[in-house]
Amino acid sequence: MRRIADGVVRPDWRQQLATQGIVYNDTPTPDGGTMSYWREGPFYDFTSSEIDVLSASAATLFEMCVAAGDFIIDHNMFQLLGIPEFAWEQIKRTWWDDETEPGGRSKGDYSPSVYGRFDLRYAGEYAGRPQLLEFNADTPTSLPESAVSQWYWLQQTGQGKDQWNMIHEMLVAAWQRNISRLRQARTHLLDPLTIHFACDRSEESGEDLFNTEYLMETARQALAPLGYRTKFLWMDEIGAGDVQAGDRFYDSDGQHIDVVFKLYPWEWMLGEQFAKQCFRDMSDPRRDSTVWIEPPYKMLWSNKGLLPVLWHLYGDDPAKRDLLLPAYFESERPAWMTSYVRKPLLGREGANVSIVVDGVTTASTPGDYGGPFVCQAFAPLPSYPDQRGGEWHPVLGVWMIDGEPAGLGIRESAGLITDNLSNFVPHTIDHNGPQ
Repeated sequence: MRRIADGVVRPDWRQQLATQGIVYNDTPTPDGGTMSYWREGPFYDFTSSEIDVLSASAATLFEMCVAAGDFIIDHNMFQLLGIPEFAWEQIKRTWWDDETEPGGRSKGDYSPSVYGRFDLRYAGEYAGRPQLLEFNADTPTSLPESAVSQWYWLQQTGQGKDQWNMIHEMLVAAWQRNISRLRQARTHLLDPLTIHFACDRSEESGEDLFNTEYLMETARQALAPLGYRTKFLWMDEIGAGDVQAGDRFYDSDGQHIDVVFKLYPWEWMLGEQFAKQCFRDMSDPRRDSTVWIEPPYKMLWSNKGLLPVLWHLYGDDPAKRDLLLPAYFESERPAWMTSYVRKPLLGREGANVSIVVDGVTTASTPGDYGGPFVCQAFAPLPSYPDQRGGEWHPVLGVWMIDGEPAGLGIRESAGLITDNLSNFVPHTIDHNGPQ
């Protein structure tokens, strides 16, 4: 793994990005200016064996996260994760999926999951195994640039033999597989079925909107040949009647919402006026309840509390501990851990993160997220110099589509905390240019 600092610069790269839908490339900076989110020119190059390591490690991490979800539920750790009680039962039911109890009675409700993203620390095959920083399991973004924009970049610049990027194809297959299975599990769903797609109107950059529209396009490609429909709406257009009186969730046209993908975090939904109503609606298998994608059980994984649970389960496992960094809930941080990264359970985009080295805070970011916090052992991101004397620190985002590793998107930053001012940088496999 190496950073190529002086790759090909396409003369029309900004126009290319805009044509592909990346309308949020110009990122506002704290000084009132703007910066380019996409970094044209530099890229990261990997060997095929390094990609194999990343893929195998992500698959193992996913299995570990499944075991961690079982552990959280079995030990009733919801309160420790800050999840309100009214959501517990439906988290369990969607987690159990369509498992059956002795005698054949269903334990849960089949609720599809389409995607997620592991953020990993990795510096190549000679520097040890990848290590999990966190699991963006509920509402990860940077999907179109990972799936589409960097693929076109590869084709147009010809700087590598290949790219780890099966994201689009696997998304289309995942929609086909999951919605077909959903129809089998919930025979009351109308034919033709409409899948709604929703995001937050107040997000001004357009990033959430385009990520949602891209996912809607992959669903359209998958489901239109089967006679299914897709339809966009804003989150604030979702109407909620009195569920206890038999009313249902519907869109602004009065259409019942059978299935909806929402690029809107569950922890935000838990604070909405209709939150309890949403879970009451889902909890009654006798009614035509709305199916939410991603499902409620993703709250077990998108929460940073997953990190100490994983360390508790695998910290003594010689085959798997190298994929993790030691992590503890802040209240349980051992005395020996004096260098660590302090993260809020529900923080996003690097907000309210602090790096502590030998008991001294060396870096921190502002934000609106409070505690509780987890403490993860400090392991600096790898450092790659550029021709101007700067240093760049990459985080590797491995996309998981329907539980399977599908591709790679890289964000890099000048500092050791990856935040909303980081850059997206494309990658290749087996670049043949100068070292």
